[in-house]
Amino acid sequence: MRYSFLGPRGTFTQQALNRICSEEDSIHIPALDSPRAIKMVRAGQADFAVVPIENSVEGGINATLDTLAADSDLLIYGEVLVDIAFTLAVRPGTTLEDITHICTHQAAWTQCRNWLGVHLPDVVHLPATSTAAGAAGLASDGEPGYQATLVSALAADQYGLEALREGVADNPDAVTRFVLIGRAGQLPPRTSSDKTTLMVQLPSDEAGALLNMLEQFKAHGVNLSRIESRPIGDSLGRYAFSIDAEGHLMDERIQSVLIGLHRVCPKVTFLGSYPSAAGRRIHPRPGTSDDDFLGARAWVDSLVERSH
Repeated sequence: MRYSFLGPRGTFTQQALNRICSEEDSIHIPALDSPRAIKMVRAGQADFAVVPIENSVEGGINATLDTLAADSDLLIYGEVLVDIAFTLAVRPGTTLEDITHICTHQAAWTQCRNWLGVHLPDVVHLPATSTAAGAAGLASDGEPGYQATLVSALAADQYGLEALREGVADNPDAVTRFVLIGRAGQLPPRTSSDKTTLMVQLPSDEAGALLNMLEQFKAHGVNLSRIESRPIGDSLGRYAFSIDAEGHLMDERIQSVLIGLHRVCPKVTFLGSYPSAAGRRIHPRPGTSDDDFLGARAWVDSLVERSH
């Protein structure tokens, strides 16, 4: 199997991919960025893609959300949570006083900016497509134009860099969520600890449209673990919502929510049902279990049949 991922090798994304399938058992194909990794699956150049979709500090990763939701031909099949710890890595012999420029991914810079503000207040950030890309440039021959990068300890070691400072992230409990994306097909089976991901567009000319959308979840006892607004992009003031709901497409309550959303929203894109990495068992509130929905439907059917 071929897996594209946000490269180059040594990124946190490849760490997540290794938990799914190692290079001994599959082909890992590094991509320049997350959208390109996803598009490789669309183009048939990879069977699956592993990309970051959310981190606990900055929230959703827009490049992934927007590329995935561009069409309904791809689905999320799984997720992996990776604890994120950053190392300030340099070429051997570089001191803290030598550093004027740091090249790293925007997410790494954001998660370390308070530490940098204290220890390197005048340093300039040079954006990289990934954390490992900054490490690769620093490890290459010639003058890269910067003296340090923010990477995982594994990547620093892999590229032969010196760990000048470890644990430089502002939040020691930071976690990034990565998803496994493939072409639409058979869903993973229910586990009683599942997520369903949706992109839901709201009507732009209707008062209370957001409330109408949220009431579909509340009425059927479905909890949301994430909801973020995303501009549709065709004009100002038009938004869609990226949503993670607790439950699986094969759950009666999730199907009822989708029916409701389809009635009140102009566009609903289903992006997958898959096991939650947290593994927390979902306990439907009274009246929202499969048996409750099936029993209610059977009762209505009996009324209809009797009335013929």
